[in-house]
Amino acid sequence: MVRRGRGFTYLAVLFALALLSAGLGLLGQMWHTAQLREKEADLLHLGGAYRRAIMLYYESSPGGLRRYPQRLESLVRDERYPGVRRYLRKLYPDPVSGAEWGLMRAPDGGIMGVYSQSREAPLKTRAFGILGAGASYSDWKFFYQPAPVVVSNPAVSAPR
Repeated sequence: MVRRGRGFTYLAVLFALALLSAGLGLLGQMWHTAQLREKEADLLHLGGAYRRAIMLYYESSPGGLRRYPQRLESLVRDERYPGVRRYLRKLYPDPVSGAEWGLMRAPDGGIMGVYSQSREAPLKTRAFGILGAGASYSDWKFFYQPAPVVVSNPAVSAPR
């Protein structure tokens, strides 16, 4: 007696394993993309929080002389005032790399902004029109720069 169906089950199992492997590969890729999207959202949120904290620190400088913070710790506890002033609850790590933020220095040496030090390529190329198109997350800068003060001189009149 000759069995003609010999090997059919083996081929069906191999085909099912190939389909399962491809499906798991796609699932892993989708999971990685979802993780990256979540990290990008956290980066935008925390970068905006640091930008806002730097703005509040700068704008609330006592004595009329506005200065940027010299250290990020000053955003958690502003020692320029007798009471405790906090612009951030705590120092948050860079959500993309998990490391410390890169610091953008102002001309006076203070910190005017932060950026991620990750060289990974972002999924978003434009976020809210403020970041511009960057090749990596380190191109996304979150900084505060006050608007230039325009002083008009009423003593000078335009020629007639």
